[in-house]
Amino acid sequence: MTTSSDSLKDKAAAWFADARANPLFLRGVIGAVIVAALDQATKFWVVNVVDLPIKRHIEISSIFDLTFTCNRGASFGMLAGGLGSRILLSSISIAIATVMLVWLGRLKRRFAAAGAALIIGGALGNLHDRLRYGCVTDFLDFSGLMFPWIFNVADAAINVGFACLIIDALRHKDGKSAS
Repeated sequence: MTTSSDSLKDKAAAWFADARANPLFLRGVIGAVIVAALDQATKFWVVNVVDLPIKRHIEISSIFDLTFTCNRGASFGMLAGGLGSRILLSSISIAIATVMLVWLGRLKRRFAAAGAALIIGGALGNLHDRLRYGCVTDFLDFSGLMFPWIFNVADAAINVGFACLIIDALRHKDGKSAS
């Protein structure tokens, strides 16, 4: 008789074997790493090269500016708080990235895999900031377009990834491709 831990190990080994055989899994993992790296590179650039924390705001055009914020909450500053919210939001990011990674290993559709990869990369990019600095660096400001929130590359990746998943779900409703 197998124990529950043996059963879990067997399931994990079977999932990993299936994921490794799935070409979309490796592409998705590479895509997620690229998204997280691009997010961290742009944050490094605005903080250390542009010196945005000191300058606070740089007007680029009538619709786009660079504006520094240190977001201690979730998207658009929701759930901002101290150590408790930092732990909660970090735990949520880890859970989302883990669930999406497991799902990515099973996905057979490219658009859904791309969406999952974008969400994983964005979640990991923001998780890095939250764990290392206690807040997430936001700097992309499209207030000239009446968009009131300031965000970063990871936030954009998460939102585009979510849109990809919705579009994929609509295209493949009931397991059939929509016309």
